[in-house]
Amino acid sequence: MKFSKLFKINEDRSLYPPLNSEGKVDIDLRSHKYVKLWHGPQHPGITGNMSLELTLLGDEIMDCETHVGYLHRGFEKLMERRKWIQCFPIVCRITVPEPDFNEYCFAAGVEELAGIEIPETAQWLRTLTLEMARLQSYLMWIGGQAGSLGMGIIGQWSNYCRDLVLDRFEELTGGRIYHMYIIPGGVRGLLPDGFEARMEETLKTIEEFMVDIDRVMFNNAVFKKRTVGMGYIDPKWIYQFGITGPNARAAGIPDDVRKKYPYLKYPELDFEPVVGKDSDIYTRADVRRRDLLLSVDLIRQILAKMPKDGDFKASTPNVLHWQIPAGETFIRSECTRGEFAYYIVSDGSEYPRRINVRGPSYTHAVALLEKMIINTNLADVAGLMTSLHTYPPEIER
Repeated sequence: MKFSKLFKINEDRSLYPPLNSEGKVDIDLRSHKYVKLWHGPQHPGITGNMSLELTLLGDEIMDCETHVGYLHRGFEKLMERRKWIQCFPIVCRITVPEPDFNEYCFAAGVEELAGIEIPETAQWLRTLTLEMARLQSYLMWIGGQAGSLGMGIIGQWSNYCRDLVLDRFEELTGGRIYHMYIIPGGVRGLLPDGFEARMEETLKTIEEFMVDIDRVMFNNAVFKKRTVGMGYIDPKWIYQFGITGPNARAAGIPDDVRKKYPYLKYPELDFEPVVGKDSDIYTRADVRRRDLLLSVDLIRQILAKMPKDGDFKASTPNVLHWQIPAGETFIRSECTRGEFAYYIVSDGSEYPRRINVRGPSYTHAVALLEKMIINTNLADVAGLMTSLHTYPPEIER
């Protein structure tokens, strides 16, 4: 299918208003030909408090500006005014459905600057935690993608499964959403008794529900009609826009930080990045579906290989008076949305000199979405926006 057919309602450009030097439509609201419409915010949901300021000609999008709201903001500046350990409860809020990747990147950055090597058991427990976080985040997303196209039952099934994973988080960490389990030096504790058996029961339940989700959602003629060929991402855009994660892999780019820049215990696990080729909404959804099932398999591998005991935390100084040696580091990981990284600078004091969070949401929700959405029908906006899988607090950080 040609690129033009994936977006355009009509290929004849003469039927559209003229473009200016920036390639955008010259919009004169006083002409009464155009309508300004706010799409969202819709919360709870995948796009959270993000809203789109749309300009329409009929029911077709002519212009779009992303607004991410004021729910959470200014994290990076807040951390410059707090001691290292006081930053810890802040980083979790940067991506609410996936706080563990923030915990890992922050802790790993502090450890690298301070020259701390974490124990073997802690590395396995961190790997387990990150895959559990990936699993529950995908379960939340798949319900959001289905809901954006009117399939409410999928969200009920997937959020039930997500709650089961949150049950496992609760018994492991004491928290369901914010876990604060991965700390500088290691983790806060070993697995509770019987955890492996309860996790296996949860994984089996998820696999059973995914069979129904595959049948009702991915084999649904209406879902295919509204997603196949829609929201195409040209592979040439991947590096131009800094697109990562499933959005890139659905375009045939096999980039996965777990493989490209291995960390923790991923080199000891048997897996390959999930890749698609058609680069539309349906393919991105399918890549995430298969990635979800990959996480199920990885959790089983981790539990089978993990030591049953051993140290779970290295010795650290008094954290309230911890002076991190001067230096800088860049720590990256692979979250459900793509490459997630922290750039951390220390000047040798008890406070960070600079912490910059590099998340994929800014690229996907602003630069990419505002380009892709032009000439899209209003009815397809929610499905397109959700297919990029973004978290607003990660943008307004």
